[in-house]
Amino acid sequence: MKKLKSVGLFLIIIIFGILFIPKIFNRIVDNKVVDNNRSTSASPLQFIFLNGEAKKVPDFMFFNQDSLIISNEDFKDKVYVVEFFFTSCPTICPIMNKNMKKIENKFGNKENFGIASFTVDPTYDTPKVLKNYAESYDVFSQNWHFLTGKKESVYSLANEGFNIFASVNSKVAGGFEHQGYFALIDKKGFIRSRPDKYGNPIVYYMGVDQENVKVQEVDLLIEDIEKLLKE
Repeated sequence: MKKLKSVGLFLIIIIFGILFIPKIFNRIVDNKVVDNNRSTSASPLQFIFLNGEAKKVPDFMFFNQDSLIISNEDFKDKVYVVEFFFTSCPTICPIMNKNMKKIENKFGNKENFGIASFTVDPTYDTPKVLKNYAESYDVFSQNWHFLTGKKESVYSLANEGFNIFASVNSKVAGGFEHQGYFALIDKKGFIRSRPDKYGNPIVYYMGVDQENVKVQEVDLLIEDIEKLLKE
């Protein structure tokens, strides 16, 4: 009986090897094995609730790089991404906008997609300066707006409207500090995100690259933009 059990176990091992080991090997060869990210791409996107209500982007009105007034109405029925930056930033902003450019390259030709980049240094970042900055990134989308206006309005939008920290700080490089997040907004103006592994919304996507991570958060954001565009 023991011999029969041993033979049976041996046959199971052989069958497993024949059926599954080649598939595992092929996935490794094809680079289909990736690190775990902050959530699975199959999970539905969540709303961000604050005081029991889904958080919406507050009303705003600023000038863009072409000196045109841009408001929420210009993003109506569009999926869009929001960031806070400044053109003379010597640290994270170039990385953020390199990644934002990846997003534009993917979706910039779609009429129902847009990008809103709000400067935290509106005194220096006039429409003319923003225009030159946009040209330096070869921005082609008519819906990527680099926005400037009153400093109080910008900081209120960042810190209260999005809860993305921004402030003047003469002690840091560039004189301003801000979080390098991208916010994802759906067609109805609600902030959306994928959940983390515990089922809680990640809220924002990191706009800067992380070391030793195969799948960057900008890649997750691109996946989620595609989801919202289909809604």
